[in-house]
Amino acid sequence: LQKHKFRSETWYVIKGRAKVTRENEKFTLELGDSIIIEKSQIHSLENVESSPLEIVEIQTGNYLGEDDIVRLEDIYGRANLH
Repeated sequence: LQKHKFRSETWYVIKGRAKVTRENEKFTLELGDSIIIEKSQIHSLENVESSPLEIVEIQTGNYLGEDDIVRLEDIYGRANLH
């Protein structure tokens, strides 16, 4: 679960199915679907299948650096490392 201060993202599903959380909304996206994540929106992405999930992510904004990621929860222990 994360957010960005400076960038927005648009995700396009090109393979598989994705479970997306955006603020308090939950979506299942399938091949060809897309979603816009505005800057500062809390969001997460999860593969809901055993087969691979492929997403094309387009980032827009004043700053696109990886240090713009604010992790709120993370199963890999990366939350609060910012």
